[in-house]
Amino acid sequence: MNPSKIFILRPVATTLLMAAILLAGLFAYRQLPLSALPAVDYPTIQVQTFYPGASPEVMTSAVTAPLERQFGQMPGLKQMTSASSAGASMITLQFDLALSLDVAEQQVQAAINAGGNLLPQDLPTPPVYAKINPADAPIMTLAVTSKSLPLIEVEDLIETRLAQKLSQLPGVGLVAMGHGQRRAIRVSFNPTALAKYGLNIDDLRTVIANTNTNAPKGGFDGPKQSSTINANDQIDDPKQFGKTVIAFRNGNPVRLSDVAEVRNGPENDRIASWANSTPAIILDIRRQPGANVIEVVENVKAMLPQLRASLPAAIDISVLSDRTTTIRASVEDVEFELVLAVALVVLVIFAFLRNLPATLIPSLSVPLSLVGAFVAMYFFGFSLDNLSLMALTISTGFVVDDAIVVIENIARHMEAGATPLQAALRGSAQIAFTIVSLTVSLVAVLVPLLFMGDIVGRLFHEFAVTLAVTIVISAFVALSLAPMLCAKLLRHRPDAQRSRFDRAAERAIDAMIRVYGRGLDIVLEHQPTMLAVTVGTLALTCLLYVVIPKGFFPPQDTGAIQAISEAAQDISFAGMVEKQRALGDVILRDPDVETVSSSVGVDGANTTLNAGRFSISLKPQPQRRASVTEVIARLQDAASQIPGVQLYMQPVQDLTIDSTASKAAYHFVLENVDLASLREWTPKLVERLREAPELANVASDLQSRGKALDILIDRATAARFGVTMAAVDNMLYDAFGQRIVSTIYMQSNQYRVILELDPKFHASDAALAGLYLPSSSSSSSGQVPLTAIMRLQERDGPLQITHLGQFPATTISFDLAPGVSLGAAVRAIEAAQAEIELPESFTLAMQGAAAAFTASSTNELLLILAAIVTMYIVLGVLYESFVHPITILSTLPSASVGALLALMIAGYDLDVMGVIGIILLIGIVKKNAIMMIDFALDAQRVDGLAPREAIYRACLLRFRPILMTTLAAMLGAIPLMLGSGVGSELRQPLGVSIVGGLLVSQMLTLFSTPVVYLYFDRLASRFARLGGGDEERAQAEATE
Repeated sequence: MNPSKIFILRPVATTLLMAAILLAGLFAYRQLPLSALPAVDYPTIQVQTFYPGASPEVMTSAVTAPLERQFGQMPGLKQMTSASSAGASMITLQFDLALSLDVAEQQVQAAINAGGNLLPQDLPTPPVYAKINPADAPIMTLAVTSKSLPLIEVEDLIETRLAQKLSQLPGVGLVAMGHGQRRAIRVSFNPTALAKYGLNIDDLRTVIANTNTNAPKGGFDGPKQSSTINANDQIDDPKQFGKTVIAFRNGNPVRLSDVAEVRNGPENDRIASWANSTPAIILDIRRQPGANVIEVVENVKAMLPQLRASLPAAIDISVLSDRTTTIRASVEDVEFELVLAVALVVLVIFAFLRNLPATLIPSLSVPLSLVGAFVAMYFFGFSLDNLSLMALTISTGFVVDDAIVVIENIARHMEAGATPLQAALRGSAQIAFTIVSLTVSLVAVLVPLLFMGDIVGRLFHEFAVTLAVTIVISAFVALSLAPMLCAKLLRHRPDAQRSRFDRAAERAIDAMIRVYGRGLDIVLEHQPTMLAVTVGTLALTCLLYVVIPKGFFPPQDTGAIQAISEAAQDISFAGMVEKQRALGDVILRDPDVETVSSSVGVDGANTTLNAGRFSISLKPQPQRRASVTEVIARLQDAASQIPGVQLYMQPVQDLTIDSTASKAAYHFVLENVDLASLREWTPKLVERLREAPELANVASDLQSRGKALDILIDRATAARFGVTMAAVDNMLYDAFGQRIVSTIYMQSNQYRVILELDPKFHASDAALAGLYLPSSSSSSSGQVPLTAIMRLQERDGPLQITHLGQFPATTISFDLAPGVSLGAAVRAIEAAQAEIELPESFTLAMQGAAAAFTASSTNELLLILAAIVTMYIVLGVLYESFVHPITILSTLPSASVGALLALMIAGYDLDVMGVIGIILLIGIVKKNAIMMIDFALDAQRVDGLAPREAIYRACLLRFRPILMTTLAAMLGAIPLMLGSGVGSELRQPLGVSIVGGLLVSQMLTLFSTPVVYLYFDRLASRFARLGGGDEERAQAEATE
């Protein structure tokens, strides 16, 4: 059966079919979104709860623990971590990959609803949750500043105008304000004035709450007319609030302004943010899943003039960071590498065929296969990203292979005297099974990638599918278009009509074949030696796999840095602002830094008051003098000159799976049911890890030495005065907790009314002497000084309490020392754990990238073995033989040796990219063996040749196409190996492993494959004779 016959005999239909593929692909290409990474749903949800004024202990017991108990009952929950700090609780929930994120979201909402009755009733807002997707980082960051307007007015305009308009743009998923300054009315009372009028804070809070209300009032409905009822029950102006009468003394009204300052201010005055040293509101813009990043950012930029016109002239909008700059550069670099790979492959074809029509035929298979893949990518919902374009670049070396094999075989028949049509029919029929074998076995190698069960598997699903589809399309083109064009365009040229270059090139190739033939003669005379070399490559592969450094993903230079600053645990907010601004000034002075945004204060990202965040954008790579690693080292040296604060920095990565930011690139969690043991052993482990040469920047988030003041109430005295603990808590919360006592409801927004002690009394605990409590006892005068029933005790207190599951835990983060692999760092951590004799009650759990590395380390070998087993099964089915697949797979150790040696020589770890390169090599290098074995079997069956003569002839006949296809695959990977643009760090290990594997395998398999073939042929014949079969059956068994 000849599957190519119908296409050869119907050239018009074949041409139109290819034109349809081309047009459909071009249409699909225009519809594909552009992105840095594939759209992957991470099964991670983060729940945030804010309770202003609550200590970490109160947040843990009153908010975090009740929620954890509810969340812990959810099916499919893989891991739960939490961090409770002053006024904030953040719980991160990681679900099993098999669970739909929509189902997980429903479960989280149900758990929050079920736990609502267990939470404090005066929470300002209920817990809120959000999906966390590290691959969907903000695509654009805007800074809104004003030199004359206060930030509370700026934020109000942003919320009511700018943010809403941006959110309505196509493709915009979320516009988030970081460290905003939402307007509120702040009532700062003077305790001395309250005492003067015989008032207490309870009176103040009650009056404010009753003065400002917003409730339904009904309406009138008469015989002919109806009307609604409204009242001036709301106050939205500080002056009007100040006129509120709170009591009468001696017949005279006591107004709120007599005992407090009422002013407009921020809802939370302990948060702040800056853009390039200027106070600012930071807007992070995220895209909707699947939206084109470039289009979304262009739409935002196009709307900026309109937005500026709708705002007061005093407000300025600037772009702090634009992810499309690096995404464009990365994609453009990959596209250039793709075009370069195509050009190199075409040059290889022309160098061997030396015929423009013959070169044109396989060259057409490249654009048709790539463009045809766009159609499948469109229907599968893929995007043009680093991984899919990497797959297309790698495939350029594959897609021409099938066409080359077809053309070379047809040309050989023409040289034997057949007409172009006869040669096309005979050659395509003879080679069809080989093409199918090559394609199916190569696609089979990718099957294990499709079933990788972790986050890495989901990321590389698009890579594997894109590559597989491209290979299948190339096989279809090779069996349809290629033989048809051969019949129409190829002509046999006599030697007299050939150019001098053509004849010289032909003589060179013939000389290479003769040299190869003589070498093959020598090898076949010394088969045991060659078999020993083959076995030796297998042993060397195992040895190299053990000794090569292991990694996860190579670090990238994306032009962005994230940083965490940390000061003393007892630092005040004003002190932290001073340190943060000093660090910001140092960073901005660096010549390679373009923009800086920074923030301090407790919010969803920052959990403690003594920590701050930086987002640093570097200048584009062509304009920079240093790499991101060098910039970080330089900035850390400069920051070390600022006393009392540390700066932890790490480059932002495209490929990241960490759901939370830490002080270093990698981190793990140490957990124990006993909090005291955790606080005792964590510093010991951190100290030991800092001595390990494999690690750098070791830090812990354990902060248990903040300054805490315990107000110890004498309960007996308090009871005698008629003072309850509830009254004490309420009074303290009113004074020091930024308590929300009322809400102002407006048409477009809501504003809080905040009650607090006058800030000038916040400096020390002396303010407690001026606070009075209401008394319910008839024996007291009605006002009881707080100091009469209390004493103060100072102690160390935690700034943050973290949990793993529902048990106390601490996070330890670390970077890798220069030249050290992640595998070596993990071993160093395990050694340190054993050296300090960490009690068995502790659990050490890697997180984020470190956890994914430990999981992938155990799966790498299984993944490679799965690819080999899959290929063996497929080849066994195709050849109906248990023996021949082993012969074909014998080529793999040489490729693995080449890949591992190349990675080690180039200084790369064996990371995910290197492993994928080895898996692809498994599919590439077996092509040589398949082409040899197919022709050897055909020679034995049809021509009746002996096995040795058959394999010898097959090796010589297939030498030229083997050399062509190997060079094509190698040159397709060389642009990846030598690339130096944005994102090249990811592509280089893949290219190095493929090129190194092909070089070594090409040198060895040309000689090892025929020896292994003859060995198994003799083995099969021996077993057939031992089995008692007749001679005919033995011969059939040996040659199948």
